[in-house]
Amino acid sequence: MRAGLLQLTSSDDPHANLATVIDMMRNAAVDGAEFILTPEVTNCVSNSRSHQRSVLKHQTEDPTLAGLREEAARLGVWLLIGSLALKADPPEERFLNRSFLITPDGEIAAQYDKLHMFDVQVTETETFRESEGFAPGNRAVVTDTPFGRVGMTVCYDVRFPYLHRALAKAGAEILVVPAAFSPATGPMHWEPLLRARAIETGCFVLAPAQTGKHKISQGKPRTTHGHSLAVSPWGEVLLDAGDQPGEYLVDLNMGDVAKARHKIPSLQHDREFSGPG
Repeated sequence: MRAGLLQLTSSDDPHANLATVIDMMRNAAVDGAEFILTPEVTNCVSNSRSHQRSVLKHQTEDPTLAGLREEAARLGVWLLIGSLALKADPPEERFLNRSFLITPDGEIAAQYDKLHMFDVQVTETETFRESEGFAPGNRAVVTDTPFGRVGMTVCYDVRFPYLHRALAKAGAEILVVPAAFSPATGPMHWEPLLRARAIETGCFVLAPAQTGKHKISQGKPRTTHGHSLAVSPWGEVLLDAGDQPGEYLVDLNMGDVAKARHKIPSLQHDREFSGPG
């Protein structure tokens, strides 16, 4: 199976971002991608709540979701929309960080709301409080596709091994980790975390990422780490996209999942224990 990871430098203008993603989807499809993946917050990278309130839509009205569903159907490809920032239904006043898996017919096969909120102070000057603006999800998601079962996560979720183990034990063979990763943590943490999740579960890990300096009309500037990765079930980095936007292709042999799990069947070796404390 050939996957196409789209590495974006999304702005805070959803309409401009949609046009860019559609062009990149078409390029990836021409190069043989059967499964195309976009990063977290594909539609709008913004730290300004007022700007988000002015440009974001509810799911049923969102032009990015509609446009990408239509393009997936036109191209006849599976599409992971890494996530969209969306308005929630009342009484929830915060936004949603929601990922979508789209079929080659343009239908929504699955959707997943990011579970873990990025509430951190990574440097003296860089603080994130994602939970102030976004409502966390409460449900893990695994979905069947013709090329294997897909377990859905988003960005900060990568730091929580139990989620990925639960997805693998539910049958996931591919874990997707779309991200807008901080450049303060990315150089040390991004690749080791993704490789660890692959090794622990015997899954392929596909992690399309935002990259570079984002064009922001309101609010604080934003820069992301890039380096979209594809990792084998044995922990080998099959693709590192570096820091430039573009379409990056990788071929996956899904038989490698069974091979890795046969060699080290750790998913079958859980033991109950007491403690600590």
